[in-house]
Amino acid sequence: MKMADLSNPKWFKSSYSAGNGNCVEVAPTWRKSSHSSGNGQCVEVAASPDAIAVRDSKDPAGPALLFAPGEFTAFIRGIADGDFAQP
Repeated sequence: MKMADLSNPKWFKSSYSAGNGNCVEVAPTWRKSSHSSGNGQCVEVAASPDAIAVRDSKDPAGPALLFAPGEFTAFIRGIADGDFAQP
């Protein structure tokens, strides 16, 4: 995992752009999970075509972890499959 500097986000064309000049460009935005309970124990995620960044919501100016999209997908799949369940 690499530390991410997201202070100057890169813009990229949306995959929904038709190539006819009517394009939309987007930059990664931080999103908090809808499952966050409001108790301060939250992470935020920002996605781009090349990377998924994860940071502690209590420290938005702090470091973020950067994952390749496939790595993040495998991690989320592992959560759904119970691979990280605590006894």
